[in-house]
Amino acid sequence: MKGIYSYPTVILRHARENLKKCSLRGLEGRGDFLFFTYPRDTLPDLSGYLLLRVDAPSLSPADCNRGLFLLDATWRLAEKMGKSLPPNLEVRSLPSHFRTAYPREQTDCPDPERGLASIEALFLSYYLMGRSTEGLLDNYYWRTLFLEKNCLV
Repeated sequence: MKGIYSYPTVILRHARENLKKCSLRGLEGRGDFLFFTYPRDTLPDLSGYLLLRVDAPSLSPADCNRGLFLLDATWRLAEKMGKSLPPNLEVRSLPSHFRTAYPREQTDCPDPERGLASIEALFLSYYLMGRSTEGLLDNYYWRTLFLEKNCLV
């Protein structure tokens, strides 16, 4: 098993994701992130990785030595992407009390207040896993509102 921070965070972004609205913009150049495009790219081996999904056990500090795998797409497209993932990929969720600050326009989100933006989910995952969150929200327009809404300031 690899130690903490030895796994880069893997992001699978749908080819139709609007990069002008993408909350993860600015992280592409960081060495601790690997970005792949669905459906074009082949994913690396995801052994030791956890996929964030709503209907799963909560993420905790016990998961700190695991890699993190995120789908970056609308809810509808993420559901489709999930069907192509390895069946043995372990899943975790974020506690349900966290709320988004992202002004959602999508109608396919099952719970708009809980439907976190990708960067919000990433930040909370790092926070709950005991990882450094430094710089993650630097380019996120709703950073202050998100942190205040979730009592993280």
